[in-house]
Amino acid sequence: MNKELIEALELLEKEKNISKATLLEAIENSLLTACKNHFGKADNVRVNINPQTGDFAVFADKEVVETVEDSVLQISLTEARMKNPKYEIGDVVHVPIESKSFGRIATQNAKNVILQKIREEERSMQFNEWYQKEKDVVTGIVQRNFGRNVSINLGRVDAMLSEAEQVRGEIFKPTERIKVFVLEVKDTPKGPRISVSRTHPDLVKRLFEAEVAEVRDGTVEIKAIAREAGSRTKIAVWSNDPNVDPVGACVGMNGARVNSIVSELRGEKIDIITWDENAAFLIENALSPAKVICVVADEEAREAQVIVPDYQLSLAIGKEGQNARLAARLTGYKIDIKSETQARETGLFEQMGIDDQEEGVYDDFPADFDITSLDEEPSAKEEYSEESADENLPEEAVSGEEEHLKEDGEFQETEEDEKHPEDSEDQMRQEPPAIPEEEDYPVEDYEEQDKE
Repeated sequence: MNKELIEALELLEKEKNISKATLLEAIENSLLTACKNHFGKADNVRVNINPQTGDFAVFADKEVVETVEDSVLQISLTEARMKNPKYEIGDVVHVPIESKSFGRIATQNAKNVILQKIREEERSMQFNEWYQKEKDVVTGIVQRNFGRNVSINLGRVDAMLSEAEQVRGEIFKPTERIKVFVLEVKDTPKGPRISVSRTHPDLVKRLFEAEVAEVRDGTVEIKAIAREAGSRTKIAVWSNDPNVDPVGACVGMNGARVNSIVSELRGEKIDIITWDENAAFLIENALSPAKVICVVADEEAREAQVIVPDYQLSLAIGKEGQNARLAARLTGYKIDIKSETQARETGLFEQMGIDDQEEGVYDDFPADFDITSLDEEPSAKEEYSEESADENLPEEAVSGEEEHLKEDGEFQETEEDEKHPEDSEDQMRQEPPAIPEEEDYPVEDYEEQDKE
């Protein structure tokens, strides 16, 4: 019987992950409870259990007195000397208690104590296990809907996905496997209560850690995340290794890494940008894919003025302001976006200390170059290239061509050009060279050659 007890304890230890010492303690407490129910008191009861063999013994410590007033705590001298003649008044006698003498109620209470202890330990183990997984991503199976909430089976425990933590438009089917972010784990009398989410920004971060090895080992860091669940997410990444491209590592070959995350998030778009300590560069990257002319950031006020080309204004703001809103969350700056025309009309270029673009865009051209004739005359680069080409030619070649040039640099018509004015390019295209008629090719000569 004792061997069977040890085997049962070892089996419970494997299944419930409860140590054998805890189970032995539960048995000891159950025997004490049975003694208390049977005798009314258990203050003087001791239980000895051998963890190796499973043998146990229950003793009641009783004081030797002449007149017994409490039979549970005291024993008469005569009765004590029947056990051992050496006992005297005041000695303590260890009286064995037979567990078979317990009644049905005491036995049932002892059983309940053991079961209660097992449940408490199992609940405690589950809480400790899931408390360590808090703020992490786990995979669960959809069970059923409780109103607008969804029950997710995580193995031996269930979690609740509330309506507030669901992505709008997502529909879950029973037995479907989904990944969720563990928000909070609470200990309750009925077991750990686990709250999960599908909208938390850290869900994207944990998915990248699981998918991208460089993020998992710390080579690439995710500095900031801004997310509108179900629509778009922006993340800023930074590489601690100059030989590793942070954006390329997160995207993967042919977008394999980021596409797997997008499919898990059911089509949610993800923008990956490079983190920069300079706030202006960071804001410029955060507004991608829109192009930016200039950014002026105030670090103290956490505000930034951004000027974009006119045709890029709607792209920078995004649909319903989404791109600008996510960029503001990602950088932590209040971003004011102006188009180039608006900035020029309001004098924003002068306030920023930037010259007007219309005045400074042609500063690299010569002073005597006419800017207004750009659309009518060849570009300055073409004029300069002709002069530079003549300088690189040998003197003989240049002198031989001088007779064809005027002093002002224009080409003269040669005698051959005057003799054949009709050989223009247009005429050559319209009139192809004449093909000799059939009579020009003597057929008889060819026939004689064939015979030979």
